[in-house]
Amino acid sequence: MTHNSTAFRPLGDREPGRQAKEPSPRGRDASTSRPTPSSKPFVRRDIQGLRGLAVTLVVLAHAGIPYAAGGYVGVDVFFVISGFLITSGLLRETGRTGSLSLRRFYARRAVRILPLATLVLLVTMAGCRLFASKIRYEEFLHDALASALYFMNVDLAVSGTDYLREGSAPSPFQHFWSLSVEEQFYLLWPVLLLVSWKFIRRPWLRTLPLGVLCLVSYVLGVRAVETSPSWAYFGPHTRLWELGVGGLLAFSAGALRCVPRLVSAAGAWLGLAAVVASAVLYDDDTPFPGHYALLPVLGTALVIAGGSHAVPSAVSRLLSLRPATWVGDVSYGWYLWHWPLLMIGPAALGRTAEPRLNLVQCAVALLLAWASLHLVENPIRFRGPLRRRPTAAVAFGLALSASVVTVSLVAASFPPSISTGVRTPKLNETLARDRDPQARLAGLISTAGTGVPRNLSPSLTDIKKQWSAVYRDSCHVNYTATKSPACVYGDQSSDKVVVLYGDSHAAQWFPAMEKLSMQYGWKLVSLTKSSCKTADITTVNNRRPYAACDTWRKTALERIRQLNPMLVVASSSEAAQAVTPMTDQLKGWADGYARVYGELARHAEHVAVLLDNPWPKGDAVECASSHPLSLRNCELDQADAIKDPTRREANRQGALRAGASVIDPKPWLCPATGGCPLVVGDTFVYRDESHVAESYAEALTPVLRQELRKLGMLGG
Repeated sequence: MTHNSTAFRPLGDREPGRQAKEPSPRGRDASTSRPTPSSKPFVRRDIQGLRGLAVTLVVLAHAGIPYAAGGYVGVDVFFVISGFLITSGLLRETGRTGSLSLRRFYARRAVRILPLATLVLLVTMAGCRLFASKIRYEEFLHDALASALYFMNVDLAVSGTDYLREGSAPSPFQHFWSLSVEEQFYLLWPVLLLVSWKFIRRPWLRTLPLGVLCLVSYVLGVRAVETSPSWAYFGPHTRLWELGVGGLLAFSAGALRCVPRLVSAAGAWLGLAAVVASAVLYDDDTPFPGHYALLPVLGTALVIAGGSHAVPSAVSRLLSLRPATWVGDVSYGWYLWHWPLLMIGPAALGRTAEPRLNLVQCAVALLLAWASLHLVENPIRFRGPLRRRPTAAVAFGLALSASVVTVSLVAASFPPSISTGVRTPKLNETLARDRDPQARLAGLISTAGTGVPRNLSPSLTDIKKQWSAVYRDSCHVNYTATKSPACVYGDQSSDKVVVLYGDSHAAQWFPAMEKLSMQYGWKLVSLTKSSCKTADITTVNNRRPYAACDTWRKTALERIRQLNPMLVVASSSEAAQAVTPMTDQLKGWADGYARVYGELARHAEHVAVLLDNPWPKGDAVECASSHPLSLRNCELDQADAIKDPTRREANRQGALRAGASVIDPKPWLCPATGGCPLVVGDTFVYRDESHVAESYAEALTPVLRQELRKLGMLGG
């Protein structure tokens, strides 16, 4: 997925290097399988410095520091480093013994990775319990479980396709995605290397399996950036080539020593510049990884290659300076600690996240990283008995993972409670049996309470879990789609066709439209697309023209022409920005709406334009969980609840010019004066920062029916 405000970019370093006393080469767990007294430590201090640079870029990006928005490329830097060092160790072992021990390899990984990861996971779970969102508590514990079992990246790839979750804040465990990618790679790569070593005799041919894997992975990544951005970013198949590049470098270690010194040095400077440039020039809207990942990946490869020369380059000496290598030594811990602090710290302190506070929290994380290096990581890695007992080390790692799994499952069974107030009338039943549901609703809105009712249905924790059929059936299409599937509901054999058309603010009314379709025997066709406005105007999406919306709109209108429906209900959000600047916003948008509504009116008996609903103050559900007995803190005055008054009026004018009817849902959510309540009767009004909750939309079925009858679209 492209990089938006909800999607952070974590780093992929898992092994911040070893001290000079370590018996393993190049400062990672690529140690020899059986240390001997003659073993000499070999540490690439320039790589430690490169780690320090990469983790610093990532931390600065996460802290929101200007000119470091592309610091997420640190993940790519660490993937290349990891592939190089791990593969170098494996090649030395196979070269020395003719084989390699998978048991010792995974033992080293377990001892290196799991102790600190387990500690951070347990501490973060405690922080979630005390300070994080009560609504997302179970979700966070699921993320802890996914992190412990190394499928966090897959979870994120799947949830990244969920339009209704895209406004949610990142999980405190989200940074474990890159560790998951690494471990998935290392389940495959040692086995592939072992097979290659056994059956391929010529050394240069042994690179072919990895080379093919890299090529396939890169092609899949480039394609996925356009078709499924979340899978492109988090998917293991789209990231393996970055680790593979490091592995190919390891195969080329001997040849790299023979490269002319000037060429090697120039390449190192070019590589360092590429890494820094990508961190400065890229931002959250860069379609990453795809082709853009080549800059940091190849840049890292050039820096490592420069340090592999018989005479290290000036870049290698620069990166070997003590400040850089010290940060590299603690990079694993800094990475693990900084993200949970950024996610939970502001809530714990009762403050709003901003760059200055974020930097302070990152400094605290750096101190935690230094402490955990000396108190947790090094004692277990270098001074404990597990170094020489691989079976025990693997068992130890499994026990650590099992502890996180157990704690997360048990803790999820005891979610934190949310205070509630008095019982209130059941909205659905009250409106259904009233002869004038609109008047009854107005009365309930004007007398809405200030607390979450004891009989709230569904509960706060279940509101975001509600999914209407258009989302369950993937009928509400995403940003890249240019055509909707054949989604038909209600009475599918009926010749009375009704169409629901627009973006997600049209799809939110699907529960009411489906219920009416069943009552009146309509065939309901749903045509909705994420952020695609009903106006015939090219809008901006991810800083680019939303061309997929324009194409989808044409195909949707063509389908409506073929359907000749008796009714089209059209609606879309007022949040939009036109690609082409308008001197007169009201006229420009009104013309765009009129063109579409006029086309609809020519092919449908009736067209009803449902204006956008008033918006709450931020995520209504999250706010209510923090202020369950004082919901006024979460309400907006109705004057402020209208997202864009100009675009709203343009929508109204465009509809009237095209001969369409206009339905204003504002009275369905707000009283005549004052704030718009979050709860009406026993039903919560919103599901997030803009959409009406599924249960509330369904409860308003009698109100929508009454409105359509007033407009002459229904019988008496």
